[in-house]
Amino acid sequence: MAKHRGIEFTDERAKDLKGTYKRLFRYIGQYKVGFTLVVIFAILATVATVLAPLVLGLTTNELHRGIVDAANGGTGVDLALIGKILLGLGALYLFSALFKYLEQYLMAGVSQKTMYTLRKAVDEKISRLPLNYFDTRTFGDVLSRVTNDVDTVQQSLQQGITQIITSATTIVGILIMMISISPILTAVALCTLPFSFLVSIGVVRKSQGLFRGQQKAIGDINGHVEEMYTGHNVIKVFNREEQVIETFDQINDRLYNYGWKAQFLSSIMMPFISLIGNIGYALIAILGGLGVISGRIYVGSIQSFIQYMRQFTQPIVQTSQIMNLLQSTGAAAERIFELLDEEEELPDKEPAAKLENVQGNVDFTHVSFGYNQERTLIHDLNIHVHNGEQVAIVGPTGAGKTTIVNLLMRFYEINGGSIAIDGVDIRDLRRADLRDQFGMVLQDTWLFKGTIRENIEYGRLGASFEEVQAAAKSAHAHKFIMQLPGGYDFVLNEDASNISQGQRQLLTIARAILSEPKILILDEATSSVDTRTEQRIQRGMHNLMKGRTSFVIAHRLSTIKDADIIMVLRDGDIVETGTHQELLAQNGFYAQLYNSQFASNNIA
Repeated sequence: MAKHRGIEFTDERAKDLKGTYKRLFRYIGQYKVGFTLVVIFAILATVATVLAPLVLGLTTNELHRGIVDAANGGTGVDLALIGKILLGLGALYLFSALFKYLEQYLMAGVSQKTMYTLRKAVDEKISRLPLNYFDTRTFGDVLSRVTNDVDTVQQSLQQGITQIITSATTIVGILIMMISISPILTAVALCTLPFSFLVSIGVVRKSQGLFRGQQKAIGDINGHVEEMYTGHNVIKVFNREEQVIETFDQINDRLYNYGWKAQFLSSIMMPFISLIGNIGYALIAILGGLGVISGRIYVGSIQSFIQYMRQFTQPIVQTSQIMNLLQSTGAAAERIFELLDEEEELPDKEPAAKLENVQGNVDFTHVSFGYNQERTLIHDLNIHVHNGEQVAIVGPTGAGKTTIVNLLMRFYEINGGSIAIDGVDIRDLRRADLRDQFGMVLQDTWLFKGTIRENIEYGRLGASFEEVQAAAKSAHAHKFIMQLPGGYDFVLNEDASNISQGQRQLLTIARAILSEPKILILDEATSSVDTRTEQRIQRGMHNLMKGRTSFVIAHRLSTIKDADIIMVLRDGDIVETGTHQELLAQNGFYAQLYNSQFASNNIA
């Protein structure tokens, strides 16, 4: 067992690596015809290349024979025969180039199709992963698996596979040619081969753990940079630049240590193998020269053998070089398959139930839930909401308000009990059909790079411009939109930072209005706007919520005075229910929350 900075490389790891390569080749196997042609053309190109030194040796032998014959008074060199041999040699080189071109052309197509399939599998997998997968991992690490690791595998497929095929064919072909020339010299040449393999195996064993650590460090550094870039304003406000740089340096140092050690160990294979090959080459040159002097072998045959000896070590050296790429590929593919093997959301029930003419009755019955098995957040939740009611959910931070919304949308699966819409258990519905019934405005706004019109239209694709405008007016966003250059054609940048946070919130509200949902979820929807704008939005929201079931999560309790029902959560349980006036009259937990919001103002 070898260990490198906390990463152990055991026989189990070796088995995992073999399994990773087998799985990768199953993806390639989907394009059997193309890959088979790649192998055939690679073999044909290699055979043509291998035969060339033999033909060149025949030319040398014929020249040698002709010179000796001329010296003895004979006819001398047969130029016509040499011309035919050289034409054959030219044909071999031409065929080798043609087959090599076809091999590379087809391999480019196979590798691109394979990576297309793999990327598609990763993309589809991400859409099936539960929300808690992303809650427990940095975006940068996930992004690194989808981009850096996939790119690493792609480079290896394009460069490595054809090289391995060519090297294997070259070794076999050259070995046959060498034996046909001189079995004794071949035996001498093969004596150096075990040493080359021992060096390769030893280096691969020691470097694989380092390559795995290198890929993980790349994911860590991407995650750190993405997180720090997103929160750079907070970092500057709290003067934490030095700590951020220090953390980056630590991760960067780890990446550096893994990287240079892995590259160094892999790179020393070539010098060692070349040294062993040169020793064998020298022995062959000495023994071959003695054979020529004694007349046991022709000069041309020795020339061919020495060329074969050179070519024999070349594929071994090339294989040692490609090992570097293959090891990083194995580590990258392992991380990709880890993602593909992650536990998915529970599959939709088949056949799934259908929601028709949705009224908006929502029932939570004895619902229990916890983000992990050790701690249950919601114990025995019972909520019964009739269609058209506006339900406000309030409570201190961590009480479970947003969790209820996540359960209602099936972002998480409940541990016990049931949630039903119009009497239909949401677990019997397809997630897409369920979420079609909801319009959602979150505290954290999300807008994509594109025009304002495109962002609002995201709520209902294909909506007319008049409908987009009407939604913006209902959300009180039309006025500020028209003040922007281009109006509704104003292009938001990647993180929509070219408009204010409050304006971003208004656009997400307009998007929800346009979707015309049956059920509304407003999670701190007005938290980022000023009080005056909030009052205008509340009037627009009142019209939007009329006739629709609405769940409103709010910290500012003054915004939910008109709710039909206010549910007060504490530690995952409903402790009070009623209207605003009823709850104030009870002088309980809600009254404490409500009065505490004005306490600081009174003190001031």
